[in-house]
Order: sequence, then structure tokens, then C-alpha cells
Amino acid sequence: MTNNTISTDQIHLAVQERYGRIASGFQTGCCATDAGADYVQECGCGAELYDVDVSQLPADVTGLSLGCGDPIAIASLAPGQTVLDLGSGGGIDCFLAAERVGPTGHVIGVDMTPAMLEKANRNKAKLGVAHVEFRQGHIEALPVADASVDVIISNCVINLSPDKPAVLREAFRVLKPGGRLAVSDMVTRGQFTPQERADMSAWAGCITGAEDVADMAAWLREAGFAQVSLQKKGDDTVELADVAPHMGSAEIFSARITAVKPDLAR
Repeated sequence: MTNNTISTDQIHLAVQERYGRIASGFQTGCCATDAGADYVQECGCGAELYDVDVSQLPADVTGLSLGCGDPIAIASLAPGQTVLDLGSGGGIDCFLAAERVGPTGHVIGVDMTPAMLEKANRNKAKLGVAHVEFRQGHIEALPVADASVDVIISNCVINLSPDKPAVLREAFRVLKPGGRLAVSDMVTRGQFTPQERADMSAWAGCITGAEDVADMAAWLREAGFAQVSLQKKGDDTVELADVAPHMGSAEIFSARITAVKPDLAR
């Protein structure tokens, strides 16, 4: 939710400015943040993030891979599906999804940063992928029709939002009944202090916008999702969706987050 000391607009602007600079200057992304070495250890850029070979993709695609995991690996995509990527950036996860859903499927990337959208559309033209499109918008108010998406993916973006419950409600709205959410993102055990959250460099660097796993699980369920799962990246032996909130200082890590929109007709 919106932080007590900073506005939604301030957060959106800080994030948009950071990723606009990255797209325009082709810098490395959030994994090269100056906001904390601990985060860098959780993050990666380019090919090392993915379980599949991405070497066939142009450098403009892999170089703008700014995530913290591989949502494609947990999305279970199938031919003909419609996929939505929240915060699509330069498009790498959209292009990987497009390979899996094939020409009968459709992939939509939503991003709020014009420079990233320009990069993504240039990358689309290079790859000649007709069944991918990019739309400008905020993930708290998706420019996507109700019940039109089979699978939602996202890679280290929801933590950047100032209103995560709104993001999850929107995700629920646009998914078809039985549709799935498959996200890689930064989460915490514990909470950042108001002073830490007020550091816009750290928020835009995918650190202090991260929320406790207990809060994320509660917001997913409040949005209407079922089969909620949160697991630390690299450790699928511990389920974190049912842990109690942690009252100590924040420990940040990358997690795999999945959930399903119930199909009440079944």
C-alpha cells in the first residue's frame, strides 16, 4: 500500500526515471543498484536468470533483463494461451513466453516507462514476433479487459508498486476463471522502517518496496486468489504462504509466487 511518508506519484516517478535512464543509456539494471550489496546477491542479469538458453536473443533483449528470477519456469505455459507480463521492460519475458504459446497465442506486456516501451518494440521488430504487443500503463490500473488472460507473469516488478493490493486485485480482474499468476519478485521477512522506505533510490532499486511474505499472501487471498504459494528462490522445501508476520527488521530475498483464480463454474 502507499507509504505514509511518500506519495504514489513520487514512487511512480522515481521508478519511471530510473528505468527510463536504464533504457536510454543501456545501463545494467536493478541488480547493479547502489542501494545495497545484499540485494545484488539475490539478483542477476541476463542469461544467468533463466533455466533456458537465451543466447539466441539479441543483446538489447538480454541486456535489459532486470529481474530476480525466471517466471517462465513456473508459469506452465501452453500453446494458444494469452499471457500478460506486468512491468515488461525490454521484453525478455514476453519473448520467452511467445515461444511457448506459439503463433496461436498472444502475449501482452504492460509497462509505464516510455523509453522501455520503445526498446521493447524495437526488440519485437528485430525478432519479428507478431503475437506480442506492448501497452503503456500502470500495473495498479491495467489497460487489459476483464477475464481475458490465461496466465500472468512478472519479474521483480510488483515490489516497485506503491499499492500492491491494487496490483493483485487488477491481476485477479483480468485473469480468466482458472487463470494463474506466476511471479518472481523480491519479498521480505520483517518490515523496512519508514525511514528506509522513504529512500527512493532503494525503492526504485527493488529493495525497500518489498513487503513481508505474510502480507503478500494475505493480499493475494483478499483479492480472491486460491492455491497461494510463496517459496524462496532455490528452496522449494519451505512454504511461506502461511507463516505469521515477522516483527523484526527486514530480511530481503527473491521468491517464486504462484496463485490461481478459482473457476466457480466447475
